Amino acid sequence: MFAVIESGGKQHRVTEGDVLHLEKLEANVGDDIEFDRVLLVSTDDAVAVGNPLVEGTKVTGKVMSNVLLKKVRGVKFKRRKNYLRRFGHRQHATVVKIESIIQEG
Repeated sequence: MFAVIESGGKQHRVTEGDVLHLEKLEANVGDDIEFDRVLLVSTDDAVAVGNPLVEGTKVTGKVMSNVLLKKVRGVKFKRRKNYLRRFGHRQHATVVKIESIIQEG
């Protein structure tokens, strides 16, 4: 069984036991979190596609940690103008372990 959830403006395909790095969520380490924006649920015998969401379905998970992702480096450069600027950015993320996919009805 798997589901497609939406979090942080992105879609993620999840199964029970998956560990995800999501956009930073306002949750502390050890908190239980519930994703109610489920776009698709697939079981062994059926697929439920939402329009846009699947009604009565939710995915639960546990917050493992809040981390900084790997640094992304960027460069601004203008030729013949003696201009070069280097910068870096580290995105905040929340590590979530998916515990269950609950489908009612």
